[in-house]
Amino acid sequence: MDKYGDKVLKLSNQICFPLYASGKEIVRKYQPYLEKLDLTYTQYIVLMVLWEKDHLSVKEIGAKLYLDSGTLTPLINKLITKGFIQKEKSLDDERELIISLTSDGIKLKEKAKEIPPLIAKKVKLTQKEAKTLYTLLYKLLDGFENE
Repeated sequence: MDKYGDKVLKLSNQICFPLYASGKEIVRKYQPYLEKLDLTYTQYIVLMVLWEKDHLSVKEIGAKLYLDSGTLTPLINKLITKGFIQKEKSLDDERELIISLTSDGIKLKEKAKEIPPLIAKKVKLTQKEAKTLYTLLYKLLDGFENE
């Protein structure tokens, strides 16, 4: 036992720390590429969701990104100001906002396609290790959804 009998509180025994530090470092690797596109990482992932499926509600985007509307609303407003997306009221429910790509947002996708391969080169994992990590991280996220 350690001095206080609290091995449970040792940083080296925490899964949260390497997840936090790795996430922070990966986002930092994105910065130089995203700066060229005038995007932050969170703006980039909002656009990624819309590049995958356009015309989504704020709620749907938030669910995919694990972000609440208080965090998402300023991101969306900034992307509107930059001309990459637009918002409009849903025809089914005027309280719901639908977010869509503009032509500039669609064009930006082509420029952004170069980023994932560049990041992959910076991550020192084999393709098999990366796939295993991906699978485990989504298993972890799915477990949080079921609480």
